[in-house]
Amino acid sequence: MEFLPPAQSIVETPWQAHDAARGIGIDIDVLSEEMIAARVRIFVGGLRAATSAKSVRVQSGGKVLVTNGHNWRPRSTPAFFWVLEAADMDEALGWGRKAAFACRAPVEVRPFY
Repeated sequence: MEFLPPAQSIVETPWQAHDAARGIGIDIDVLSEEMIAARVRIFVGGLRAATSAKSVRVQSGGKVLVTNGHNWRPRSTPAFFWVLEAADMDEALGWGRKAAFACRAPVEVRPFY
């Protein structure tokens, strides 16, 4: 079964972001290498800032509206994600726990189809 644990972005002040991102990046790289060694990682991808997003919405009458910005409701948006091959949700949650520590941010784990 494949699982998708996206990590949320952390909003920080510019002077904190550079040093914090370096440490987080190292921890994420270490975790990704562990996932590769365990043969569970299928894919990992990073996302640019939510401000670079375009949202596409179907309007009444079948028209499509394209707007600048993300369409996520929560304040935090995914920064990147892994697709993992895990035997079950318990195994996926184990990786999710490690990801939450490495990312220093909440991680959501859900089945991927």
